[in-house]
Amino acid sequence: MKKYFAHETAIVDDDCIIGDGTKIWHFSHIMTGCRIGENCNIGQNVVISPEVVLGNGVKVQNNVSVYTGVTCEDEVFLGPSCVFTNVTNPRSAINRKHQYARTRVGKGVTIGANATIVCGHDIGAYAFIGAGAVVTRTVPAYALVVGNPARQIGWMSEYGHRLEFGSDGYAVCPESGQRYHLENDVVTKVSD
Repeated sequence: MKKYFAHETAIVDDDCIIGDGTKIWHFSHIMTGCRIGENCNIGQNVVISPEVVLGNGVKVQNNVSVYTGVTCEDEVFLGPSCVFTNVTNPRSAINRKHQYARTRVGKGVTIGANATIVCGHDIGAYAFIGAGAVVTRTVPAYALVVGNPARQIGWMSEYGHRLEFGSDGYAVCPESGQRYHLENDVVTKVSD
């Protein structure tokens, strides 16, 4: 018995695994072989290509394209009209399906509206990709990146606040009170 919701205009192909509590909205297409976790929200006009994997609690806003080769871990937010690529040198007349590059999006990542993620570049946990950014390289965990091409301008907490590190290398999230440590361009959350 189906324990997810799909709007009557959505198309869900055979051989998809869709978790309990997931919602798929108007005119979206979930293609064969996808694995979508529990309690996800797939907005309007979304394409999830074959064999894409979405973890639990992923939110995909309207008009997003997630192409084969992409894996999103739990609690990823994909902003309106963002897109992933899967071939670095596409040509209409040349079939490169055997050359799809992989992209892994870590837990808790936010990808802003209209951002483009060029394939083969992983995004670390809790990174924040600004609206309209074009990601052309790997993004470290907790990084804040913006622009075209995307460049890092800071660090973000798990609650989505900019972290200001003191001379001691520590920062505190103003909402959660969680502490973070920056050392050798790597941010780690300090255990309580």
